[in-house]
Amino acid sequence: MADEVKLYRTWSSPYGLRIVWAMHIKGIEYENVFEDLSQKSPQLLQYNPVHKKIPVLVHKGKPICESLVILEYIDETWKKETTPLLPQDPYEKAMARFWAKFVDDKLLPSVWSVFTEKGYEAKKEALVPAVQNLEIIEEQLKEKKFFGGESIGYVDLALGWMAYLLDVFEEVIDLKLFDAHKFPLLSGWMKNFSNAPAIKQHLPPRDKLVTRFQLFHEKFQTAN
Repeated sequence: MADEVKLYRTWSSPYGLRIVWAMHIKGIEYENVFEDLSQKSPQLLQYNPVHKKIPVLVHKGKPICESLVILEYIDETWKKETTPLLPQDPYEKAMARFWAKFVDDKLLPSVWSVFTEKGYEAKKEALVPAVQNLEIIEEQLKEKKFFGGESIGYVDLALGWMAYLLDVFEEVIDLKLFDAHKFPLLSGWMKNFSNAPAIKQHLPPRDKLVTRFQLFHEKFQTAN
């Protein structure tokens, strides 16, 4: 019980899945606690009273919130398990943090805005900055297998949603978001990432994702 690890998350959240993947890369035993965000549990509200969001990692009875913070905690706490998620060099570590923040602050919101915009023309317009952000990320791979080098690291986990959500979004909104010919490095990265055992074995069912995001999309399209 002293070393008990629990992860409060939902089945589909990309933020929660970052932690799932990291746990399996590190070989950490943990318990999933699935939350219904329409009726948040008293435990979630107790553990994350500031943001009241998932994911929350509870280790030795102490909660850690925010997915990127949790990834760093996992890396620091279970150092000996595998290759580190973050580089050891201070400059490289700072750059990994920078690009993970770029993913959360710029890339993901720009892709999400294409999904949420009403109508085809508005979506096409929103696609322009999203593609620009993809171009910036493409440049960072520089022929590497992963952003972390030869193994999956911090930035790869931050960007992991791309590997399983982009084509779901494309099917739901009937608009091409990602051109593999334009982004050959990212395309290769998505295949390498998705095929890694720790990732492949812990991806949400695609049919359930399509159904979930179809409902989301209908709400956005009909909202006043």
